[in-house]
Amino acid sequence: MKNSSPASVSVSQAVISAEAASIALQATVAHATTLGININVAITDSAGVLAGFLRMPGAFLHSIDIAIDKAYTSASFGFPTSQWMKVLAGDEALRAGLPLRPRLVIFGGGVPIVENGVRIGGIGVSGGSAEQDEECARAGLHAIGLA
Repeated sequence: MKNSSPASVSVSQAVISAEAASIALQATVAHATTLGININVAITDSAGVLAGFLRMPGAFLHSIDIAIDKAYTSASFGFPTSQWMKVLAGDEALRAGLPLRPRLVIFGGGVPIVENGVRIGGIGVSGGSAEQDEECARAGLHAIGLA
């Protein structure tokens, strides 16, 4: 019998660097300060695993998990969490079932981190309005040259 196993059983996966995550976190918090809001900000790698987190003093405690889950959702699906309502609008079964999935966030504030067309992570912000959260996330991306 001929051996048909591949030469390698693993693949490389691009992920955000610790340095870039740190810069993005700091820039996101700085932007929140200019808006006068206190936020939690999370960055995940391309697999949705937490790579960095910052909580501003006074940010809502429940927003900790929301920020992490926004980053996880955007990293795993590859589009901003603000687009979920449009995605769900056309399919009643999706609209009924998908939002019930643990960790899936369907409102704004999560944005995928993409470099040269490759998803390397996600950034999630929680503490302001959905629009403010996404604006802060995009400020973090801008700081690392990916906005």
